[in-house]
Amino acid sequence: MFMDTRAQAKRLLGSFERTERQGMLKTLGCALLALAVVFLPGILGSEIFATLPPGAMASLGIMVFAAALWVTEAMPAFAVALLVIGLQIAILGNPGGVWAPEGDTKAWTTFVEPWSSPTMWLFLGGFVLAHGCSKTQLDKWLAGMVLGRFATSPAKLVASVMAITFLFSMFMSNTATAAMMIAVTAPVLAGLPKESRLAKGLVLAVAAGANLGGIGTIIGTPPNAIAAGQLQGKIDFMKWMAIALPPALLLAAAVYLLIWRIYLRGGGEKPAINLDSSLEGDARQKRHRITVMIVFAVTVAMWMGESLTGIPSPVVSFIPIVALAVSGVIGARDMRVLPWDVLLLLAGGLSLGVGVEVTGLAQWFASLVPGNLGILSIAAVFSLLGLFLSNLMSNTAAAALLIPLASSLAGDADPSLIIISIAISCSAAMALPISTPPNAIAHSTERLSSGDFLLPGLLAAAGMALVLPWLAFALR
Repeated sequence: MFMDTRAQAKRLLGSFERTERQGMLKTLGCALLALAVVFLPGILGSEIFATLPPGAMASLGIMVFAAALWVTEAMPAFAVALLVIGLQIAILGNPGGVWAPEGDTKAWTTFVEPWSSPTMWLFLGGFVLAHGCSKTQLDKWLAGMVLGRFATSPAKLVASVMAITFLFSMFMSNTATAAMMIAVTAPVLAGLPKESRLAKGLVLAVAAGANLGGIGTIIGTPPNAIAAGQLQGKIDFMKWMAIALPPALLLAAAVYLLIWRIYLRGGGEKPAINLDSSLEGDARQKRHRITVMIVFAVTVAMWMGESLTGIPSPVVSFIPIVALAVSGVIGARDMRVLPWDVLLLLAGGLSLGVGVEVTGLAQWFASLVPGNLGILSIAAVFSLLGLFLSNLMSNTAAAALLIPLASSLAGDADPSLIIISIAISCSAAMALPISTPPNAIAHSTERLSSGDFLLPGLLAAAGMALVLPWLAFALR
């Protein structure tokens, strides 16, 4: 036994060392790539960067380095975001260096200000509210109640699962939503054969609903928050819903019809649908549930009524943060388990955008765009890039990389169409098991093969051809 355990430990440590070594080699390769992009053209006599200020040149190097790290996954995505902020402070914020003026000891704060930006508070409020629902089990109760009432046939079951997943994902983390819905539907899945077509359709519906539902609100997914931050308050919670929810619903309906055609057409299996919608607990737990219900209703109503009340959505986000903390629903332990890595990744993305803007790199990129290339064409190109990159890397990282860059290409025109189309395309990328956390969770049920994700993912990607004209119409 001892020998076996020791052998296992050696194998585990060896695997860790190999992984760590691979990460270091990837990081070194990414750094060399960034240095080559910045310095090699000059060494070869090219004048491509001749008009680029030193600060913009440094910002370009940081952007290429970050992009390569995100794509290769040499380190966790949030760690790359922290590295971006650190490099900007060290290289750009250094007084008398390539960007900050001599004697300016506060220039570095430019790159940490995104951490306290309204967008960050908006997202933190959403995370606290979602955690309150999860802790009090209101999410499972509502899901079980709705599914138990409306899921009277296989087609209605899958439609109900996708609809409730879509709804929750508008206000909760898509990862948490997918995990919750897989747990809620577990009794149904347990009663189906391993190769059941209905089981495949049900699990795919969870993944697609979680991926696409987040498009519908600013707090639904980090790419939306990055887009809202880049737009700098030009769009509020309700306006985002009016613009983004219709295409999200369209994409979800199209994917459901595909699931129905492949897995549900012709009736087939009749599962036993017995979903638990009961709530248990003592008086304190019941009081907490009522508190969360009230806070949730008030917060969402005020988010949606921003144009009527005049209270900005980030300010409204303090309602769940304060109310759930003061009432005892959320404690210190709960605050520690919030997805801070997502917030750090979001802050790094916003900081990268600030660096691109203040150093003049954005203006340089804009100068490269032909004058006859319209906003719609730029939006189409970057939407395709968003779809491609987000299938291979974190959609938050892809949005953090593409949105500042594409926004700069709009010149004096309104960049809203470009920015929002990129955010939606990054969230609609779901053609592979690794494309999104909901896909990974769905794949972990062992009901789906990698190929099962391909058709729904391609359909959602193709749907962007209809989304772009809609966005152009809605933003006119």
